[in-house]
Amino acid sequence: MNGRGPAVRTSGRAGGRTGAPARPSAPGARRRRAAALALTAGALWAVPRYLPPAVVSLRKRIFAEVNGDREVTVPGPRFGADAFARIYSDPAAGGRSEGAGLSDLFWYWLAPGPEVHQEHLENGPRYEEVARTTRAILAGPSRDVEERARRCAARVLDDLPREQVSWVRLRDLMMPVWAEFAYELVFDEPCPPHARRLIVANADDVITALKCTGLRHPRRRARLTRYLLRRLAAGDVPHALPASLSRRECAYYLQGTFFNTAVVQLSEAMAHLLLVLAQHPEVQDRLGGGDPEHDRDRAGGAGTGAGTEDGGAAERPYLDRVLEETFRLYPLFGIAHRIATDDIAVDEHTTVPRGTVLCFDYAAYEQSGFADPEVFDPDRWRGVAVKDTRHIPFGIAANRPCPAWRVAPLAMRGATRAVLDRFRLRSSVRHTRSLPHRAPCLLLPAGHRVSEPGVRARLSAMRVRDRTEDVWRSVAQLAFGAWMVHDARRLGLCRNHFARERGARPATGTAGTPGDPAGTGRGRCPVSGAG
Repeated sequence: MNGRGPAVRTSGRAGGRTGAPARPSAPGARRRRAAALALTAGALWAVPRYLPPAVVSLRKRIFAEVNGDREVTVPGPRFGADAFARIYSDPAAGGRSEGAGLSDLFWYWLAPGPEVHQEHLENGPRYEEVARTTRAILAGPSRDVEERARRCAARVLDDLPREQVSWVRLRDLMMPVWAEFAYELVFDEPCPPHARRLIVANADDVITALKCTGLRHPRRRARLTRYLLRRLAAGDVPHALPASLSRRECAYYLQGTFFNTAVVQLSEAMAHLLLVLAQHPEVQDRLGGGDPEHDRDRAGGAGTGAGTEDGGAAERPYLDRVLEETFRLYPLFGIAHRIATDDIAVDEHTTVPRGTVLCFDYAAYEQSGFADPEVFDPDRWRGVAVKDTRHIPFGIAANRPCPAWRVAPLAMRGATRAVLDRFRLRSSVRHTRSLPHRAPCLLLPAGHRVSEPGVRARLSAMRVRDRTEDVWRSVAQLAFGAWMVHDARRLGLCRNHFARERGARPATGTAGTPGDPAGTGRGRCPVSGAG
């Protein structure tokens, strides 16, 4: 021993400090790094797969809570799919808005003018007059309807490059088509560009709020209202409008029925249909090039079962069967709510009490009664009578079906053929009923050679982008949805409207708004601020 104590070896990486911890063994560090990488990879795989559905389920629970304990979902725990048509068809299942907590939210989404929207008018003389007007505007020979839609689609599609691959979102691509189509129905003249921009901005704002992918913008919608008021004042609408409605209410009626609902629903329906074709190339091939002569299974028939009064079993063109299957697998209506205006006897032992909020789950009903319901199979409709199945794409005839039940399939056929005349479609995104991503898709110009490796690379990038966007979009939908539920309850548009009709004092929201201090509904619109 020399008195200096034992020698201590220090690590140079520790800066020569005496007593620094020993460097971990290399095998141990590698195992920890491998575990961390595995956990990260697992999270990257699991989050896009499980977070969006979890958030959707949470949103559904939030919306269900809005109606409280008076809500009954059909089909659901209390009533199966067998009771769906029985309850839905009952005359007492006819209440549209009054008495349902969820109505405040739907009115909030559809404003301005939800009180005269055809979907939300209660049964009675005013509804009958509005419904007759809508039927008259939608009337016309089938061939004219199909040709009008094809012509409107051609005008929009011909602005796209015809010699290169285009990346689009199908809902955004189709919205100007249906804006022009709805404008021509209402004004019976070609749609000018500035009117198309107003209609598209309005419809896009409505559907963005409905999907909870963004907040609503009342001033944007009010611009279309003011445009319609000017056209009505000038006498530019060639149709007889409901005499029971004021000029402002007529503007709201046209905006809500044609430039909200018609444009939004047709854009969604076409996005679903075109995305189906993009992801089922064998179906696209079978349809040929969009030319009716290439619709190889065309064997007669005037339209889809959804678009015929009896939904008979006569053999229908292949494109019509594709439409039918698209409507079945991706129904446009998620939940339709009705209020029981009287007791509904379901059977000798079960009664739905008056005042119950009935939430009809279209998606669940459409999935029942079919073999392999998750499989897209247009041939399941070969020789099948739609009326004999659980398929109601436009509602039930006994309970105010969609007024576009005849026009929509005809118009979609015309627009689809205009697309297939010009493009081949490819997409790699997830296809869900809610379509929150607006259906990203590649358009490959028909008749031009494209680099298949290049297309595959773009599809791979599209898939990664879609999975990534799905995560943040789901969280955003939860946040936006929660805020809009709160804001809709605060404003109480539906609740206060019926309170005013009964002569009661509105609880919150619209009373005392600028231009309407008494809460009468006159003066400035309490939602849009339009005067």
